[in-house]
Amino acid sequence: MKSPRPSRTAAAAAVLVTLACSAQAQDKLERVEVTGSAIKRIEGETALPVQVITRDEIDKAGVTTAAELISRLSASAANLTDGGSVAYGGFRDQMGFNAANLRGLGVSSTLVLLNGRRVANFASPGDAAGVDLNSIPAAAIQRVEVLLDGASSLYGSDAIGGVINFITRKDFTGAEVSALAGNTTEGGGGNKRSATLAGGFGDYGRDGFNVMAVLDVQKTTSLNASRRKFIKELDIPGRLPDLLSSAGFPGNIKLDENLDGSEQRDLLIAEGFKANGKDVISSYTINPAAATGCNPPATLYLPNGIGGVDGCTYDYMRDIELYPKSTKSSLFSRGVLNLGGGHQLFLEASLARARTLYTGTPNRVDAEMDVSLIPSLKNTGLAAFDAGDERRVIVVRTRLQEAGLRTSELVSSTNRFVLGTNGVLAGWDYEWALNHSTSKVSDRDHQGYLDEKMIMDGFADGTLNAFGPSSAAGLALYEKAQIRGEVRRATGTMDSLDFKVSKALAQLAGGDLALALGGEIRREKQNYHQSDALKQDLILGETSQGPDSDFGKSRSIGAAFAEISAPITQQLELQGAVRYEHYQVSGSAVSPKLGLKYVPMRELLLRASVGKGFRAPSLSDLYRPVTQGSSATLVDPVCLADDPTNTVTDCSDIWTTLNYSNAKLKSEKSRQFSAGVVFEPQRGVSFNVDYWNIEKSNLISTLGVDVILGNLDKYGSLVHRRPNGKIDFIDLVKDNRGKQRLSGLDFGVALSELKTSIGQFGFRLNGTLTLKSEQQTGDGDPFVSNLGAFINDGVVQRWRHTASVDYDIGPLSFTLSNSYLSRYTDQHIIGKDDRKVAAYSLWNLSAAWEASKALTLRAGVQNLFDKSPPFSQQAWFFLSGYDPSYTDPRGRYAYVSAKYSFR
Repeated sequence: MKSPRPSRTAAAAAVLVTLACSAQAQDKLERVEVTGSAIKRIEGETALPVQVITRDEIDKAGVTTAAELISRLSASAANLTDGGSVAYGGFRDQMGFNAANLRGLGVSSTLVLLNGRRVANFASPGDAAGVDLNSIPAAAIQRVEVLLDGASSLYGSDAIGGVINFITRKDFTGAEVSALAGNTTEGGGGNKRSATLAGGFGDYGRDGFNVMAVLDVQKTTSLNASRRKFIKELDIPGRLPDLLSSAGFPGNIKLDENLDGSEQRDLLIAEGFKANGKDVISSYTINPAAATGCNPPATLYLPNGIGGVDGCTYDYMRDIELYPKSTKSSLFSRGVLNLGGGHQLFLEASLARARTLYTGTPNRVDAEMDVSLIPSLKNTGLAAFDAGDERRVIVVRTRLQEAGLRTSELVSSTNRFVLGTNGVLAGWDYEWALNHSTSKVSDRDHQGYLDEKMIMDGFADGTLNAFGPSSAAGLALYEKAQIRGEVRRATGTMDSLDFKVSKALAQLAGGDLALALGGEIRREKQNYHQSDALKQDLILGETSQGPDSDFGKSRSIGAAFAEISAPITQQLELQGAVRYEHYQVSGSAVSPKLGLKYVPMRELLLRASVGKGFRAPSLSDLYRPVTQGSSATLVDPVCLADDPTNTVTDCSDIWTTLNYSNAKLKSEKSRQFSAGVVFEPQRGVSFNVDYWNIEKSNLISTLGVDVILGNLDKYGSLVHRRPNGKIDFIDLVKDNRGKQRLSGLDFGVALSELKTSIGQFGFRLNGTLTLKSEQQTGDGDPFVSNLGAFINDGVVQRWRHTASVDYDIGPLSFTLSNSYLSRYTDQHIIGKDDRKVAAYSLWNLSAAWEASKALTLRAGVQNLFDKSPPFSQQAWFFLSGYDPSYTDPRGRYAYVSAKYSFR
């Protein structure tokens, strides 16, 4: 059977089948399984909205990874990306995790499948539970089916937002080799090289077997902020000085940091001490280097900066990694064997490995030093205090430039093996399979992570210099203090046995009354280990989860489902499904689903569905050990209220957080409704519009630090303060709280094979207009909307689309495409004016030449007009000045590729 045409929705394909074939001819076509149904049917004949992305579209886009592909879906928002991983910069866990997020409902509510079956979730514990897109063998993908509707009734609890099913080649003979090279036109990094080798032997129809394999290797180079002019043009020191760092070199002195009062600052004020050379100090952060401009270009004197009018501010954005160096490889192999009698044995093996090297700024420390070791203070009244007096101890916040850049390596590998059979038994189509999948993640420190006690002792005894170059002894101490090797290790395992059967039970006026039954038994395990040095909290720059951090947890899941398809008439078909699922610890749930497809005329298809779902808490949600982390740079409103002279800069900081799991979490519940229309006035021309509405309750969530600080009357108990009123740490606790409501419209246009005297044209558009996206922070709280507004950790743009125009003439083909995300309201920062973030529109151009039946050459340019990420004052990501979760800092990127087939 021919594969679906580019950008054809599954329902539109059903209309084509209706137009092209009579019911009698349809019976002779091969029946296949479509994502969203367990009943085999004529391909595309479904009441649910399924967007299909073909191999041809993937090649034209020039994307080589599953993550790049998913980022172009208009129905996705706030995906986890490499840019986001860099932006977390080690302050948050799950670095290296690339994940899909349909509707912006959360990674944990989007189910990713490979050939209709599960893959083990990314092993590292954290807030998101889902499949790492690095584990998907992108080079082996034949097409991607995206079910834009809840599917808990068939697939399970994590399919509330929808299902993304990556479907690989099923058989292949001969050999095929391809290679791609891409460079950024501005230079300096962000380049890519990839190579793919595919081969197979055995003709299933003739020989009764086929074995095929696809090997893919690709490498990317890192990109530093210093190599991108748009970083300088954003003018982050001038526009966002409060979002930079107060840990520079020479170091800032933090007066009274370890004292309950303000004795150190008050004494220096009484003596008329002037750090900036102009005014008597007024703040707690001072730096005598401020009088001479600090130490540009990295450490600057910015009166409005986080260092304040008396201190220095470190501009980490001038020299930080925007895009990581990585090596990604995958091997996918599949074998099928005809067992005779209509039965087939199949075996799949998928191995994937991603090695990503993250490089951050030099480490920082708050070192305690005696006043005698600080040249600018050793002759002040502070030196007159008796030896041992705590008022002699000065806290210095400094950047350890001499220790080198913080460099860590994240290696994640995913293995998956599937063995099963299918066929026909007693008139029933059947299939069963064993699935064993593992995810392993290893986090290793290479440089810049140090023995904290050695460093603190080095500053306390004067071996290390916080204000200038260290001696040879100091440099030797930095090298001796380096801690290298694995600091974290996580393993996730999933073993499952699934089965399903389907059969036509009776003949109705519109076709076969069909029934499908199935079930699944699954075992999930998660193990987490920290190194001894990390358990003992010895590593400067790493956050420890304490001596009892290691954990190993597992649970069993059992499920059974039924689905029925009833074509009442030639025009009307009803579909129903129900799934019972039981999670050990979290309990049971029943998820029903009803669907309707109505074809009042050959050119028109109407569809609708309604259903319920649930999401069980992940093992991380339930059992993850207490984790210390850091917030974004945010303002403490208590500080602002305490002293009218305090500024936003005086009261901003990166606050320490303690993140708690909750073994008593309940499952989330959901309700979904969708209704749509597909119109095809003539062959090759189709339009579709689908309305969708989703509501989740009992949300498993953690309050954002900005939410907590913005509502201290309600959440003040989560903020722990020192006796002097300064924030010590903030509790972030997983809990079931409130509801989430989303709704919107999906639009699709597909024009294909429009033949003219100058060639053949085609056009595709998929767009999502989100009408509502809002969430409560607690039961009974007002809903807060992130629709067109950056709230807490991200934004859902009101309008997103991808569109492309194809032109073919003989052996030449061209594609011009556009991806667009609408403007939105920037994150609200206390003390700053609200503003808008500009829309983000990227144009791409590709061309291909089919030189022969065996050889295809392709060239393309992504971000044709070299569009820079728009300015944003968001304070969630460590990278400042723009939002790295959806933008591409590489700029214009050009590539060439070649594919040669041996048959």
